[in-house]
Amino acid sequence: MALSACDGPSPHFMGVDPVRVEVDGSVFAVRVKGKLAEAVRTNVQYAPRMGPIGPRAAEAMRQASGCEVREIRGDQALILGILEC
Repeated sequence: MALSACDGPSPHFMGVDPVRVEVDGSVFAVRVKGKLAEAVRTNVQYAPRMGPIGPRAAEAMRQASGCEVREIRGDQALILGILEC
């Protein structure tokens, strides 16, 4: 059975509709709640570590929230951002 990209939220972001944002070939489902943002990478691409994915996720969170991203945490598939609005 083939699996498709999953963009399900973590518990804190349940009930928040995602905004689809593409940055430099990476596609994210971004959810914003208060001063936190979550970017779930939904496309298939080689990314064995956060590396270049982190800055792309931060930019996606900035675009979706309108706020600067002070800090990011997580891994190459699910990134949590702390916003500075």
